[in-house]
Amino acid sequence: MKNLKLGLQMGYWGRGVPANAQELVLEAERLGMDSVWTAESWGSDALTPLAWWGAQTTRVRLGTSICQLSARTPTAAAMAAITMDHLSGGRFVLGLGVSGPQVVEGWYGQSFAQPLARTREYVSIVRQVLAREAPVTNNGPHYPLPYPSQAGLGKALRSIVHPLRSNLPIMLGAEGPKNVALAAEIADGWFPLFFAPSAMGTFKGVLDEGFARPGARCTAQNFEVLASVPVLIDDDIEAAADRYRPTLALYIGGMGAREANFHFDVICRMGYEAEAHKIQSLYLEGRHRDAVAAVTMAMVQDMALIGPREKIRDDLEAWRESIATTILVNGNLDAMRLLSELVG
Repeated sequence: MKNLKLGLQMGYWGRGVPANAQELVLEAERLGMDSVWTAESWGSDALTPLAWWGAQTTRVRLGTSICQLSARTPTAAAMAAITMDHLSGGRFVLGLGVSGPQVVEGWYGQSFAQPLARTREYVSIVRQVLAREAPVTNNGPHYPLPYPSQAGLGKALRSIVHPLRSNLPIMLGAEGPKNVALAAEIADGWFPLFFAPSAMGTFKGVLDEGFARPGARCTAQNFEVLASVPVLIDDDIEAAADRYRPTLALYIGGMGAREANFHFDVICRMGYEAEAHKIQSLYLEGRHRDAVAAVTMAMVQDMALIGPREKIRDDLEAWRESIATTILVNGNLDAMRLLSELVG
């Protein structure tokens, strides 16, 4: 049986700083968990909280899941990665993701066009900076370096700071099949936002496609699959499910438009097309409570670990047998402690 790892998924903030964030991070370190992860959407950024909370740790890996590509240029992301890696003693992991058109165009004021080509170009530049073999140049259309201005004063540069690790891991958040295959080709790991052991056929084929491409960075044996898993302990299974239903309804119905919602698409590919259409329609009609109620128990139990401790122990076996290499626990202190006890 494979060695399943555990991480703590801190995510991004709601209205403000999570009240017990530092306590969760320190407990992750104490429990011997592998990693701690932060994210960003259109509020808190991923890097600052990770540096702040991670400064109190000495062992856990510190990663972003994810830094949005449009939030910073590739060289700025590489600078942050180099800085964090030095400050943490080689514990930083750079997780990147393209986000969606609503955020890219509505928040960052950039074009969403050609997300796969932009991702490939972005990662290539970050790796150039980390390699520090020559001044960084790029002839691609998305991030030309030096910038081809009329004045022509741009100069190809090499990082002043020597990276602590030239092979610093880069993970990609991806949901669409082409993007997941790209992650398997050019990255060291993949973050599926929604993942279910029962839907292995949805994911494995596209990962294998990426591994088979010429020059692929990893194989299935050394590629990380880091699945965020809500863990909700409650003797009342319905009550536990009710705590996750609003999140699923929001992502399926409200995190995107009817014409473009990658979260909706992946839920459909996982076998819940009829349910996803109903949830999305209700949500876009403004019937949010009805949309939440339309999230079925089967959907929740496929994507989360919920219920009494004994049930979670039994359900965990499916995750052990899946392609997931790390469970990123999305839960409270009790959830972290239970999973640490069960995974061992």
